[in-house]
Amino acid sequence: MGCDVKDWRTDPTFEMCRKVTDGADLASFSGGPFDVRAAVASILPEPRQGLDFDAVPWGNFPHGHDVREAVSLLRAGGEPVVDATGVLWGLCADDSRAAAALAVPFLIPLAINAHHPHRTAALAVLSGPARARHHGVASREEFLLHRNDPRRHAPDRHDDYGYEVTGYPAGWSVAAARAAITTATTAFLPLLGDSDPTVRVDAAYVLATAADPAHTIRTALANGFATEGDAMVRAALLLAAAEITRAHPHPPTVRWLRERWHDQAEAPEARLSAAVGWLCLTDQTAPEELRRTVDNLADNERAHAMDALPWMSAASGTNEPGLLRCRRCMLHPEEPDPEEVFWDSLF
Repeated sequence: MGCDVKDWRTDPTFEMCRKVTDGADLASFSGGPFDVRAAVASILPEPRQGLDFDAVPWGNFPHGHDVREAVSLLRAGGEPVVDATGVLWGLCADDSRAAAALAVPFLIPLAINAHHPHRTAALAVLSGPARARHHGVASREEFLLHRNDPRRHAPDRHDDYGYEVTGYPAGWSVAAARAAITTATTAFLPLLGDSDPTVRVDAAYVLATAADPAHTIRTALANGFATEGDAMVRAALLLAAAEITRAHPHPPTVRWLRERWHDQAEAPEARLSAAVGWLCLTDQTAPEELRRTVDNLADNERAHAMDALPWMSAASGTNEPGLLRCRRCMLHPEEPDPEEVFWDSLF
């Protein structure tokens, strides 16, 4: 499990997970050496200048030394950067986020540094550990959903994320990453006005995972939307607002999203994102006007283009871009799943 041991059966983190599986109370390990939330909290609000990078307990978490090497390469501005980001992205995609969550506090300074050579790479991967079980998810019930709502769950529970493939409590990884991102909210907000539209999109994606009880982030998203000229960035700002609102309900944001998909003068990409976001925030039956809007605007070409948005890219499936998957799951559940059709064709 961990990369610092030769035999996974002697891995101390695995031992903790085994004990929990055998009936031990997970809360009894809270705040201990294998609680990534505690490890990240010891680094925040930002990695201290005098902090020994190698003193961070990377080895206490599955694949920790791989993550340490990847982050070290990114911090040094080394190459090939694709290998470093690939490690972080791959762990999250494989549902093994604990060590990647520990990396988040070190990726934040790179992402907000306009002069760092790997700024965009760090920004693109740092919010991966803050989302769990979202790849291929495109239903109204689960798209954009933050499962570990502290108002409904005790802090020491792993909530309904369950366990990672390593046996580690997934909710702990997600909570650690979100805590780190939340502490850096004020540093990320200016990126919504960056000259690079990709940075603006990725900044919105990161900010969507932060706690926003005072609506600070949603206000910034709305203000940015008011002056944003890029259709894809406008779509990203709307999806970010919808994602935050699933975690922190805010009726004015729900009404704002309805106005956006209803506005025929709005860019198609923005109208589609607003429609998807609105569907996820309400239990109302989809109005016929919304159905027509989505069916008319969500053509194959636009759907492939909108996979540039990380939300849509994550929602995509085999032979089905994210937007079309959302349209099918949310509005046309009777239609066959292309992914199931594909796999059935192999047997």
